Amino acid sequence: MTEVTAIQKEIKKYNRKADLRLVERAYAYAQQAHAGQVRLSGDPFLSHCTKVAEILTDLRLDTTTIAAGLLHDVLEDTKHTKAELEAEFGEEVARLVEGVTQMGRLKFKDSEEHQAENIRKMLIATAKDIRVILIKLADRLHNMQTLKYLPENKIQSISAETLQIYAPLAHRLGIAKIRSELEDLSLRYLNPDIYYELSGKVAEKKAQREKEIQDLCTLLHAELRKAGIKAEVTGRPKHFYSIYRKMVDQRKDFDEIFDLRALRIITRNLRDCYGALGIVHTLWTPVPGRFKDYIAMPKRNMYQSLHTAVLGKAGERVEIQIRTEEMHRTADNGIAAHWLYKETGDESVERFDERLLWLRQLLEWLQDLKDPKEFMESLRLDLFSGEVYVFTPKGRVIELPAGSTAVDFAYAIHTDIGNQCRAAKANGRMVSLKYRLKQGDVVEIITSKKQTPRRDWLDFVQTSRARSKIRHSLKVHEEAEDGKQAEEKEGRPRIQKPPETQRATPPRQAPSVGVAGLSNIMVRFAKCCNPLPGDKVIGYITRSRGLSIHREGCPNIVIDDPARLLSVNWDGKKQTTYPASIRVKATDRPNLLADVLASIRELNVNIASANAYGRNDGTAICDFIIEVTDQSHLNTIIYAIRQVEGVYSVRRSSLKDSA
Repeated sequence: MTEVTAIQKEIKKYNRKADLRLVERAYAYAQQAHAGQVRLSGDPFLSHCTKVAEILTDLRLDTTTIAAGLLHDVLEDTKHTKAELEAEFGEEVARLVEGVTQMGRLKFKDSEEHQAENIRKMLIATAKDIRVILIKLADRLHNMQTLKYLPENKIQSISAETLQIYAPLAHRLGIAKIRSELEDLSLRYLNPDIYYELSGKVAEKKAQREKEIQDLCTLLHAELRKAGIKAEVTGRPKHFYSIYRKMVDQRKDFDEIFDLRALRIITRNLRDCYGALGIVHTLWTPVPGRFKDYIAMPKRNMYQSLHTAVLGKAGERVEIQIRTEEMHRTADNGIAAHWLYKETGDESVERFDERLLWLRQLLEWLQDLKDPKEFMESLRLDLFSGEVYVFTPKGRVIELPAGSTAVDFAYAIHTDIGNQCRAAKANGRMVSLKYRLKQGDVVEIITSKKQTPRRDWLDFVQTSRARSKIRHSLKVHEEAEDGKQAEEKEGRPRIQKPPETQRATPPRQAPSVGVAGLSNIMVRFAKCCNPLPGDKVIGYITRSRGLSIHREGCPNIVIDDPARLLSVNWDGKKQTTYPASIRVKATDRPNLLADVLASIRELNVNIASANAYGRNDGTAICDFIIEVTDQSHLNTIIYAIRQVEGVYSVRRSSLKDSA
């Protein structure tokens, strides 16, 4: 059986009305066009074209797309023209091939400005015809599968580009099978030591884990059958990159992540999904807070499923997904699954267009962003971040990027609601407009006709829609103000506002402690332990710098002469501030430092110094020296910082560490 015959046979399984002759003609044309061309692997170039077509067939795409997949390199690597393709295969196939060719010329490793513009072009091409990016993803997947034949520098750059651009885009389009393989292959080339270490550990535990999962599947299948629910129950494989990211993000070792058992239940209909959920929760104890209903609230990439986690009989944790066969196809193939429904008439054009509405809205909002850095940041948030689902008081579900604030929510409801947003409530209590929304929050926006958008909102809003609307409103307001000033210059009297008074900064006073039986002694506070009012302290008489005050238990106190240790206490007479050093550890992400600084400044705390750096393991360290009044004041600040997304540790440190 020839390669094209095998492709035609697979197409016929899911689309009996398919134009198989078109695929056969495209194969013959590609065979003639690429005759004599060889890949670096030594394989005929045509083998790449057929592999791309096989991946598209596996996504159950239409024959026009598969034909374009076979021809996708003709314009790039041969002398054939678009006009020749159009004459032979029609305008649609020629347009798709040209779109893939143009996308292949975009480079994502240039300056940030060029990178932003190239991503914008790629998204525009995607919005015009989703099949262009589907062909490109299939092309990229096969290139990654054969990447080892390229020079090392190209292997690194292509893998990084795949992980940063193509894998997240596949995720947003809901194509899990392509996203997972792209991520695993990228990890293999970018971090081979980590990849092969994970591969070895997975292989070691494979037999044991497969038996445990099979026992769970057998038990669950029997209970479902008793209840009259026909379903397929299988183990759910964990991908290497997924394991790696969880180890980094959750700071857990391999055994803690891999010990999670993962099952999937695929039912015949929607009703049985919820019936199966009831059986699962009857068999095992549900883990509180781990149930998510993505059937009632689908993700933006059309993903639908019930997610739950339970504790098995031996206390082991089991994660379970429950979905119908159609939902399972969508989970694997994403937008590609619905393209075929549209082509065959099983889904209306209007409904299909609704599924791409998020992408078109994103492009509309991104058009207003001229600054490349802001464009890239908005893109990462809107396209590549997770989601948070919140509710209006009337129960309407609003989906927003993770990290969105009350102001983002207001603009998602309506532009006027956002522009007039004065305050917000979450779950019935007042919250700051900067409040980061959590899953399931019921959010209410309080408006005022006198309210207008403030420029500082741009410092914390997350969505492109909110940024775009705020900027537009500020621009209109500034133009109106310019008009008023022009009128005043033409002869209208101008009212002069009195100058604002400057608040004088009170001079800092020296910290004060009481020393039994001594007065007029020079006192200094040790930088090794940063004593603050409220700490238990002890005095140490130095040889040349007076009395050094340390926190009790400070390891730098050398007790070679107990007579040099003095009992001291805070006298509490003077109001002053003291330098305190803190170290923050967090999962690295965009705007992390800005968010931590904002949490400190909201408490009107002066920041004497700030230093932050990222580490290779995906974490970040932030060191601060701040001015506080006492230990209680410092604890309040530490608590506020711990509420920042991604922060997992805040502790006092040495001033020397933060200097």
